[in-house]
Amino acid sequence: MSRYAHARKAAVVLAATTALLVTGIPVIAQAATPDAPAAVANQQVSRAALISSATQQSAGFAQALGLSGQEKLVTKDVVQDANGARHLRYERTYAGLPVLGGDLIVHLDPSGATKNVTKASEANLAGVDTTPALSAPKAQEAALAAEQGAVQAAPRLVVWAASGTPTLAYETVVSGKESDGTPSALHIVTDAKTGAVLSKTEGIKRGSGNGVFVGNVPLTTTQSGSQYQLKDGTRGGQYTTDMSNGTTGNGTLFAKSSDTWGNGQASNRESAAVDAQYGAAATWDFYKNTFGRNGIRNDGVGAMSRVHYDTGYVNAFWDDGCFCMTYGDGSGDTHPLTELDVSGHEMTHGVTAATANLNYSGESGGLNEATSDIMGTMVEFYANLPADNPDYLIGELININGNGTPLRYMDKPSKDGGSADSWYSGVGNLDVHYSSGVANHFFYLLAEGSGAKVINGVSYNSPTANNITVSGIGRDKAAQVWYKALTAHMTSTTDYAAARTATLDAATDLYGANSAEYNAVATAWAAVNVGSLPNPGGVTVTNPGSQSTVVGTAVNLAIKASGGTAPLSYSATGLPAGLAINASTGAITGTPTTTGTSNVTITVKDSAAKSGTTSFSWTVTPTGGGNCTPAQLLGNAGFETGTASPWTASSGVVDNSSSQAAHSGSWKSWLNGYGTTHTDTLSQTVTIPTGCKATLSFWLHIDTAETGSTAYDKLTVSVNGTALKTYSNVDAAAGYQQRTFDLSSYAGQTVTLKFNGVEDGSLQTSFVIDDTAIQTS
Repeated sequence: MSRYAHARKAAVVLAATTALLVTGIPVIAQAATPDAPAAVANQQVSRAALISSATQQSAGFAQALGLSGQEKLVTKDVVQDANGARHLRYERTYAGLPVLGGDLIVHLDPSGATKNVTKASEANLAGVDTTPALSAPKAQEAALAAEQGAVQAAPRLVVWAASGTPTLAYETVVSGKESDGTPSALHIVTDAKTGAVLSKTEGIKRGSGNGVFVGNVPLTTTQSGSQYQLKDGTRGGQYTTDMSNGTTGNGTLFAKSSDTWGNGQASNRESAAVDAQYGAAATWDFYKNTFGRNGIRNDGVGAMSRVHYDTGYVNAFWDDGCFCMTYGDGSGDTHPLTELDVSGHEMTHGVTAATANLNYSGESGGLNEATSDIMGTMVEFYANLPADNPDYLIGELININGNGTPLRYMDKPSKDGGSADSWYSGVGNLDVHYSSGVANHFFYLLAEGSGAKVINGVSYNSPTANNITVSGIGRDKAAQVWYKALTAHMTSTTDYAAARTATLDAATDLYGANSAEYNAVATAWAAVNVGSLPNPGGVTVTNPGSQSTVVGTAVNLAIKASGGTAPLSYSATGLPAGLAINASTGAITGTPTTTGTSNVTITVKDSAAKSGTTSFSWTVTPTGGGNCTPAQLLGNAGFETGTASPWTASSGVVDNSSSQAAHSGSWKSWLNGYGTTHTDTLSQTVTIPTGCKATLSFWLHIDTAETGSTAYDKLTVSVNGTALKTYSNVDAAAGYQQRTFDLSSYAGQTVTLKFNGVEDGSLQTSFVIDDTAIQTS
């Protein structure tokens, strides 16, 4: 974040009411079908067992993750891969309070061992004060001062961890109406000590459009006595009601003596109901038959659809509160908004709320909207109705622009005049319906590839960033990748960079590491300016991190590599004396004989002569040796004195401004971030006692407006003029990351630790450092 830019507010989706315009179409119903097969019940028993198992393991995971004793993990969902690997999704509580932004996913391999953990936030909650300074009524006053309306329920205490320093807060839901009549459920998070607004998030996700016809389609109805009802017993009992142009309640279930519904005209109230009932059924079937998902929440429960909402209401929305879809009748009450891809879009907001629960703001909000566009489009392809030609155009039948053009274009999002084709640093500041363009474009490219083509009679021409050529893997595989990423790898705070990681992980789960599908995912993201191109068929070597061993102590370090064509051959340069690498297995073994620090490079080649490398430092320290009193050598290590001393620092480096949060406390060291040619330095000199092992550690957050894979702005960490590591804008990531280096080879010496940040004349990169230490032992 630039020192001259306003902070972009992060927000958490605290409600699950969603809207996006689309329209409906009349259809003709058919008789009811038998009850759902027993396999559905068996599937739910299996899912229940998975959730029960995850709940039993939650305490152990909390302990292993280093969570405080006041934190608990609450199971939300479990996804099991075909090979038995599992993805356990947890919400978090602190002292019994919900943690907004505290969700995480524990990934287990088929044996049950933990592979890794995906967190919505890396923030440490230990020490959060749970005693509010303000009462709930005062919090309510603060919320209503920020936004007028009616309070739906008393404010609840929460821990806000989605951005900045975790803090005790109140969440207040203020209801009202938007200018177009869409219900509003604004979730306002206020600081429980000061009343300051931390986040405002609209729960209703909106759009606009006019209804159209999709033709005659079959419906499953229920006979009750002498009447037929628009209620589908084969799909969780989902049903459709008539709101009679009201805005409260659930309306009246459509029922009559005959099983023929609607006449294809908007003037017939049943026609919109037929569209809604069919859209719900098509969405259910798509998720069930494509992903094995049993309803929106994967619990076998069908959703309600409400038609004829309000008067002249030109919108449609999903609301998790009533677990229902709602459609207006459009302009003049003659254009019901019951088009098929609206149903798929809006109900997918319910799927997102039940899984990743992507925050409805910033880049996460764009991903939330794109997920609904992607799956709404896939519902349209799945149904394959003659009257609603499947395509990659969003809202193409509603004529919202009055000239026959669609609401959004997936092949070239910018054609709508507002959406982004590719990622850039400010894309998260767009309305979520426009920032969604990056992911929509990615999905189209992954499914169909770049360039000009005709699909189902519709012409597309998809340009790419840097003219990258993309070969599609087909929409079915692309949808599998996106769904797996959503349900098993994305969290509430996932942004575009993290979405790339999530989809690559999903492609690995489904098709294998370095598979053609994996490389296609990486290529499609690069084509929308997220990440770099893959190295198809190449070898990837996992960096084991800096190593530290003692003279005369046996070593056994396994080097891991993936990809390439077997067999792989391992070699190394710079190994400490006495160590060697096995050319076939990659195991480094032996007993080091000489002290000192080496720079080791590992090279792995495959049978096709393709190779990959990685480098790391290896320090060998003396045996035993000396009387070392453990100590932390750096003065003012967390900068909390508010001055630099005993550090030597450039002007303004030691800083307590709120636009870049400290890792802990209030003060930190902020190098660069000006967006102009600038150099900042920070250094301190200490003596490492003879006979001591010493470890340098610090927490580093890199925030940047520079994109791509070129290192423009750099931070070099050095000791006595020898560079330990150089970071750059390419290493930018959300939150702080701890960095450690072994300085044991400097025992008995006076050393100067220096951070040197150099920024070029275009676009800012901030290097924020906090909680430093040189710890001896």
